[in-house]
Amino acid sequence: MALDTATIVAPGTTPGSHPAEPSLGTLFRRILAAEWTKLRSVRSTTITLAVTVLVCVGLGALFCYGMVSRWDQQTPQERSLFDPASFSLNALFLGQLIIGALGVLVISAEYSTGTIRATLGAVPQRRAMLAGKAVVFAGVALLFSLVTCFAAFLLGQAILHGKGIGTSLSQPGVLRVVIGGALYLTVVGLLGLGLGTLLRNSAAGISAVVGLLFVLPILSNFLPSDIRSHVAKYLPAEAGAAIWTLHPRASESLSPWVGFGVLCAYALAALVAGSVVLARRDA
Repeated sequence: MALDTATIVAPGTTPGSHPAEPSLGTLFRRILAAEWTKLRSVRSTTITLAVTVLVCVGLGALFCYGMVSRWDQQTPQERSLFDPASFSLNALFLGQLIIGALGVLVISAEYSTGTIRATLGAVPQRRAMLAGKAVVFAGVALLFSLVTCFAAFLLGQAILHGKGIGTSLSQPGVLRVVIGGALYLTVVGLLGLGLGTLLRNSAAGISAVVGLLFVLPILSNFLPSDIRSHVAKYLPAEAGAAIWTLHPRASESLSPWVGFGVLCAYALAALVAGSVVLARRDA
């Protein structure tokens, strides 16, 4: 007996109808679930985040031990300028590179392995896919960054208190410094994600992150001092650092939340540029 394939329809539909498209909310929840599965199933994600925690906490503790050992040799002016809260987070200068590189790899690794084709085949809405990837990555990065910054702060203050030069979260501005450090790392990770999407190559994306965060501040030192004072504070690392500095110097730095807004603008610009390239180019 021949089977009339024209009469076979999907469950819940009638002959001649098409399966209902999922709502935007349903689609985005599915994208978030898929991106979460991909992010947590890659071993490099766990390793990189763990290294970020270890570097920021361990190196920060070493810095604090060094300060305690040489505190008696500090001049009165140096002691008056000492900021124990920000000092315990000084290792963020290296942690930002690690989290920025991870942001690049979140998208560039899919291009290098070719799995981006499967991703875009499953989710043709490319900008929605990138938005879901950014939301999942930002959530994970923020969680680990909070753990990192609080651990670095608490351990650092325990060391500094041995010399009587520590501080506490109850002091004005200190909680903002610690949470600001976590926000800073998270946005740097999103900057890396945007650059990775834009450049589609791990080496190029990581090089761009290093260039923006490390090379540009060095190059700015070669500018005349009057020009540098106006330019340097708008660079990504300099602007973002204001959020985890207790008392930014008004002549050389932006205010904490303005500086953080400038850093967010860099990350947003990279993500928008990456989304344009993602939508227009073949995988």
